[in-house]
This record gives sequence, C-alpha cells and structure tokens, in this order.
Amino acid sequence: MSTFLTILLVAAMIAVVVVLVRGLVVFLLGASQDLRDGTSSDRVSASSIQSNKMMQYRVMFQAIAIFLVVLLMWLAGKS
Repeated sequence: MSTFLTILLVAAMIAVVVVLVRGLVVFLLGASQDLRDGTSSDRVSASSIQSNKMMQYRVMFQAIAIFLVVLLMWLAGKS
C-alpha cells in the first residue's frame, strides 16, 4: 500500500512542477504580449485567465501531495 502511495506522491510532485513551469511560461508570454500590444491593466486578458487557472491547478496538486505525505506518515507511524 505504501509503495502505491509513494508512486502517487511522486506523480503529484511531478505534476506540481509541470504545472508550475507551464504557468510561468504562460504568464511570461502573456505579459510580454500585453506589453507589446499596450493592453490596459483594467482589462483581463486571456493569458492572465490561463495563468490564474494554472495557479489553481498547482495549488490543487500541492494539496494532493501534502495529503499523500500525511497519509504515508500516518501509515508509517501505525506500523
């Protein structure tokens, strides 16, 4: 059981890193595009919405990873 949870934990941590990098790329590309276009700051661009969505996914995957760490620690303390 703990092997399966460890594999899930590694997958969740990899997902956090992938979503973090993707979110940073989206943010940087969107910011440079907004600067080139002269987009006003009071208008929400599509890239900022996508960047925000990536941040939400990152937080979700981090919560999953933390839950798995707590579960693994609980199982290790139980035995």
